[in-house]
Amino acid sequence: MKVLITGGAGYIGSILVPMLLEKNVEVTVVDNFYYQQTSLLDVCFNPKLKVVRGDVRDEKLMKSLIKGQDIIIPLACLVGASLCDKFPQEARAINLEAIMLLLKLRKQQQKIIFPNTNSGYGVGESGIYCTEESPLRPISLYGRLKVAAEEILLDAGNVITFRLATVFGISPRMRLDLLVNDFVYRSVNDGYVVLFEADFKRNYIHVRDVARAFIHAIDNFDKMKNESYNVGLSDANLSKRELCEEIKKQAPKFTFVESSIGKDPDQRNYIVSNDKIEKTGYKPQFSLTSGISELIKGYQIIKRTEFINI
Repeated sequence: MKVLITGGAGYIGSILVPMLLEKNVEVTVVDNFYYQQTSLLDVCFNPKLKVVRGDVRDEKLMKSLIKGQDIIIPLACLVGASLCDKFPQEARAINLEAIMLLLKLRKQQQKIIFPNTNSGYGVGESGIYCTEESPLRPISLYGRLKVAAEEILLDAGNVITFRLATVFGISPRMRLDLLVNDFVYRSVNDGYVVLFEADFKRNYIHVRDVARAFIHAIDNFDKMKNESYNVGLSDANLSKRELCEEIKKQAPKFTFVESSIGKDPDQRNYIVSNDKIEKTGYKPQFSLTSGISELIKGYQIIKRTEFINI
């Protein structure tokens, strides 16, 4: 099997690529290494890995890389509301137009597994779980671009899309701007955090369980194809306040206060059902509790802010 992963040296790719190599899959990674990350150095010894420094917007390059691939996993993305608002033209080019280019270049039998975000649900209804049938009402530019990309992919067919919960956990290409990662970092280094709109809820998932979901989709593609799947922890639909309370259990000196002034730039607020993917046999292995513990240990190593995607 041959798999092409764009953005394969990023937060998720740095976990997924070694997992695929362990399964004897031939992996081609294309990444622009924008953050000067060295996250794939430990697997460069593997002859089944090919690494290309390049840009997913380069049609000539992508045409040459797509040829002969069985599966394409487009991870290359400007991730998050803040980053996309800061670079809107680049966000559209990378998050949407590069996906359209993949569809133009691929042969129909080539499979695509695409990571969307469940921030596309926007603002849910109190007490009602968002399922894959719920209306998509993205608030941020990031959410709108990802939802648009998912729509054109599903229309094209031979595709699986994942609506990922907010990802957390340690990765060789670390990110500190993700909510759990950020709050735990603050608990370790600052000892406090100020919460805006503390009752806003969202779902969470460990980065290693995200990688496992991609492998699950590869192994069960024919059964799962042409559908979207929420991917998250079913016991982790938590508000920011509830998240901080979970962190405080492991970091007792952590203090959090709520501000009545100020607004979170990411206005998502919903709870999510993950029943659909769980019925295919997929189950997360990493709890939020274990992830917080892992992050606390990791932040004894990481003391720098260069891992923040802003």
